[in-house]
Amino acid sequence: MLTDTISFKKTGYFSSLICDYLDEKPELKPFYNNFPKLENFKTQIEEKAESYLAESRTVLVKRLKKQYQNSETSVTTLKNIESLNSKNTFTITTGHQLNLFTGPLYFLYKIVSTINLSNELKKSYPEYNFVPIYWMATEDHDFEEINYFNFKGKKVHWNKEANGGVGELSTEGLDAVLNLFSLELGTSKHAEYLKTLFEEAYLKHENLADATRFLANELFKDYGLVIMDANDAALKKQFIPFVEDELLNQTSFKKVSEINEHINKLSNYGIQVNPREINLFYLTENLRERIVFEEGVYKVNNTHISWSKSEILKHLYEAPERFSPNVIMRPLYQEVILPNLCYIGGGGELAYWFQLKQYFNKVNIPFPILLLRNSVLIQSEKQSEKLKKLHISNEDVFLKRHAFINKKVREISNIEIDFTEQKKHLQQQFQDLYKLAEETDESFLGAVKAQEVKQLKGLDALEKRLLNAQKTKLSDQVFRMTEIQNELFPNGSLQERNTNFSEFYLEYGTQLIPALMASLNPLKHEFTILTL
Repeated sequence: MLTDTISFKKTGYFSSLICDYLDEKPELKPFYNNFPKLENFKTQIEEKAESYLAESRTVLVKRLKKQYQNSETSVTTLKNIESLNSKNTFTITTGHQLNLFTGPLYFLYKIVSTINLSNELKKSYPEYNFVPIYWMATEDHDFEEINYFNFKGKKVHWNKEANGGVGELSTEGLDAVLNLFSLELGTSKHAEYLKTLFEEAYLKHENLADATRFLANELFKDYGLVIMDANDAALKKQFIPFVEDELLNQTSFKKVSEINEHINKLSNYGIQVNPREINLFYLTENLRERIVFEEGVYKVNNTHISWSKSEILKHLYEAPERFSPNVIMRPLYQEVILPNLCYIGGGGELAYWFQLKQYFNKVNIPFPILLLRNSVLIQSEKQSEKLKKLHISNEDVFLKRHAFINKKVREISNIEIDFTEQKKHLQQQFQDLYKLAEETDESFLGAVKAQEVKQLKGLDALEKRLLNAQKTKLSDQVFRMTEIQNELFPNGSLQERNTNFSEFYLEYGTQLIPALMASLNPLKHEFTILTL
């Protein structure tokens, strides 16, 4: 197993916002609390310890034990749950949708980052305990985003009508998906394990939340991962004051709108999410719709459900589980019910967290450290050798297709394709002509300029024509280079955003997750290239 790294910026796949955050650009400081460095966690611990109540720990542990009562749980995970009763225990959290069979590879990388950071913190702060949490997005309702995974270039798809939060969605019909998937898997030992894993998760659990808990627990229970379903009445009861504030004062809308204005004044970062006046859904079986306030009445969008102010507050206290936070309020809910220090997410997730700092300040909840999850490109030893033979560097392979081919053809060609020197020489000649024109007839300047532009365009056209001719002449090498890039970047995108873990489990089996655990450093802030 070999590891190498490349900066996130050099990959070309990460936004300027994320790259500037990793560079600790000062203009971004108002949007986060403590930067993810090992020494900064001490301050974060002190902030969270002051605000998180012992009663919240009691509720949290009780509900987690309830959620795990039907699971075969490792001693490490049970110990971690129990430790949450202690005021010296804190959590490191990642969250993810309930994608079918984990969805794309970065599901694993999020959780590995969370476990490894917890372990690293324990070494540096041995007087405290750190529990890795996977927050299941059971209240999401975007079924079309999670009802498939990619396997060897094909989409394994679950066709089903779905409404409401996906956590309670019945797993009925997934036997047909398993049958189709099994045909693609083959009959190797690793294939048989994957079939059994899918069957145990989805055919022996009644809803998607229970199936996903089983699956994540099976993959990571030996590392003490705690899997959490926050769609729980007892947990939401603690969030009632914040929901009430949202209904009456629309605080999140006001504060996030303010910070959005600030972001818009900076360079072209853009806004990830826009707040609504009320950032809550109403959640029942087969229903998750927005709560709106119109003409003095609270309503559930696209239904006939409505309340007066007093009625909705009464309902909130009686049934807090019916009130579901959207993307703006979910992070606050997480930080209210967990003794959390750090949230680990992808670039898009961190972008909307940056919009929430003023809101957290307003409601007096500590803002967590934000950490970009590990990103990984997995390549086989055979692929690694092929890259070396083709003289393709780590930076080369991340280039977009057109730039990649052009760069490599220029490098391997036995003739010079770069006309930069000729262009410089031409421009120098025209500088002399400009001087001559100024000394004789300034009206001649426009004609000189037009001729310069024409001749430079001509050199560009000749350079492009020569490059295309060399591509044809070197087509065999070009084919081999693009073939290996296609293998590593399916559909021209990052492997981790496309490929399911099962492809790699087929080849590496039980070595896969330990290899990730051993090679990923969540605080290094670089993209990892892993050769297995």
